[in-house]
Amino acid sequence: MTSGGANPGFARGRRLRSTPAMRRWTAQTRLTPADLVLPVFVKQDIPDPVPINSMPGVVQHSLDSLRKAAHEAAEAGISGLMLFGIPAEKDAAGSQADAADGVVNVALQQLRADLGDELVLMADLCLCEYTDHGHCGVVTPAGVIDNDPTLDRYAAVAIAQARAGAHVIAPSGMMDGQVAAIRAGLDSAAFTETPILAYAAKYASGFYGPFREAAEGAPQFGDRSTYQMDPPNADEALREVAQDLAEGADAVMVKPALPYLDIVSRVAEAVDVPVSAYQVSGEYAMVEAAAANGWIDRERAILETLTAIRRAGAGSVLTYWAVEAARWLR
Repeated sequence: MTSGGANPGFARGRRLRSTPAMRRWTAQTRLTPADLVLPVFVKQDIPDPVPINSMPGVVQHSLDSLRKAAHEAAEAGISGLMLFGIPAEKDAAGSQADAADGVVNVALQQLRADLGDELVLMADLCLCEYTDHGHCGVVTPAGVIDNDPTLDRYAAVAIAQARAGAHVIAPSGMMDGQVAAIRAGLDSAAFTETPILAYAAKYASGFYGPFREAAEGAPQFGDRSTYQMDPPNADEALREVAQDLAEGADAVMVKPALPYLDIVSRVAEAVDVPVSAYQVSGEYAMVEAAAANGWIDRERAILETLTAIRRAGAGSVLTYWAVEAARWLR
């Protein structure tokens, strides 16, 4: 029997795990409020927040409730908000996305006036929430998502969002050439200092279901597999990231997060710009459902998933738990 004396014959990893303070001292990955970004939904012409059934604790905000939530987010110490809008009216071109009185643009104006630069206000740039067909771009009469005319729409939306007060433009439509078109549009409108956070590796995932309810943007026909990435592919993600950086992206994102931690890791190793990962609605809903049934420890599972995403290499994590987790971490 080995006594564990002067020559125990094996390493004792437990020596560095013996107390909470010891584990904090030896932790390789840190999770702080500043690592977190809160995605928020704001809906036009509603007087009060509307709960989202598939995402317990998440709501479609009114303009007023969003302002309150933004103040709470700032007080919690998170880095920023990612805004998604649900307009009162939709059309084939998604015209409310770049309308001066569009819901996100009004929200940006209000939040910028309220908070100044206290939070980074990120504007998701896509058309799916604004179009009556639910796709992320212009659709031809034959039902094909038409890449190049969509780029003109994206540039117009980017300019409108920057004028409204967005600190960061975040294109998520996965159209080829979208970053170049948006950069050119922003520069032409004198927004040369406005950065682009590109959803560079966004997969055609089965984990987006609850988001479709929250953003009211489900496709009315087909799916998004022709423009979002195919889940089996990893090398393609690096090509997409490289293309977006060559076109002028200042930072990149991987979406979803947990099912694609290998992609997060590979991207983080390959680039020297900030890397974000989006913990999407399905990831959120699964943990909430399991916790509601008493199958897992909710707080522990939330912090473990967030730490895993950071450990994989993401510098920041978009998560619907951002404010709650930040309060636990302070």
